[in-house]
Amino acid sequence: MPRKLRLEYPGAVYHVTNRGDRGGLVFADDEDRERFLATLGEAAVKAGWIVHAYCLLPDHFHLVMETPQPNLVAGMKWLLGTFTNRTNRRHRTRGHLFAGRYRAVPIAPADGYFREACEHVLLNPARARLVAEAEPLGSFPWSSLPACLRPPGERPGWLQPGRVFAAFDIAEDSPAGRELWVRALEDRRAAMTPSDWCRLRRGWYFGDAGFGASLLSQLATGARVIGHGVVPRSAQELRGRQIIAEELAGRGWTSADLARTRKADPAKVAIARRLRRETVLSLRWMAGELLAGSSNTLRNALAERVPGTPAEPATSARPAASTPGKHPARRAVAVAADNPAAPDSPETPEAAPFSVAWD
Repeated sequence: MPRKLRLEYPGAVYHVTNRGDRGGLVFADDEDRERFLATLGEAAVKAGWIVHAYCLLPDHFHLVMETPQPNLVAGMKWLLGTFTNRTNRRHRTRGHLFAGRYRAVPIAPADGYFREACEHVLLNPARARLVAEAEPLGSFPWSSLPACLRPPGERPGWLQPGRVFAAFDIAEDSPAGRELWVRALEDRRAAMTPSDWCRLRRGWYFGDAGFGASLLSQLATGARVIGHGVVPRSAQELRGRQIIAEELAGRGWTSADLARTRKADPAKVAIARRLRRETVLSLRWMAGELLAGSSNTLRNALAERVPGTPAEPATSARPAASTPGKHPARRAVAVAADNPAAPDSPETPEAAPFSVAWD
């Protein structure tokens, strides 16, 4: 199975989550939860992370965190590995604690997306029915909400909810403001539906299309974004549409011009050639986006030689027969000895001398 995409860049904000191996528990009891928060605090100090929000459920966890330096992968490796070792030692077990690779979804810098991600994390106990309908969200002790309701000096040093309060237009140091924040979360809790936050749970980024296109452009140029793993298909398609838009703009075309031109128009073929160079998208996808007919039509158009370029070397010729079991150079000498030129054959220039060495 291909490795899921990881994107690292300075100042990135992520929604990070991971589940227990084979659907099992990650946190068997409160001591496990306390150990995880202590380990998270150590990782935040080591890596310089800013933790905005968190929630620990029995079989998984959620984090909204920021990495001033592009060190998500190194920090998460230390966090998950260290907590797994500590848990195995405590329970006298061995093996994996988490299921596969964690998910880390970059969040667009706009406050609206950041606010939605924090709501998703802090409302998780209610969605998981770990908080009764009559109980307030703050009664769940293993999310960052109760800690945020305390004065700043009584919170863990690695938890910095200032940006969370700012996203809700709340003054962090105001007790009245914190009460308004809780009221806003309770209102959101009453109105949430099962389809809320689907893009955050399933997408490779959380934001508008421009944010995703910007990430892909920087990833392609290597200017700022570092990628680990395989780019998902949705990201490849987004990059492909970005290339098509660039090519159309360069020609002064619109999407209507694609429909008016013939299927094998040279401009369409040129765009397809760039798509083949810079993406791994299928011919079927390219043909559909460029209105170039079927994948076979586009394949034939791409196979035609562009004027002014050298022809492709033939690849269908059958290789010369050879004698099995002999070294290639020795086979060549043997064939020449066994097949002298015919007497009536035209003279050929003498072959250049050569030498063969074997190690």
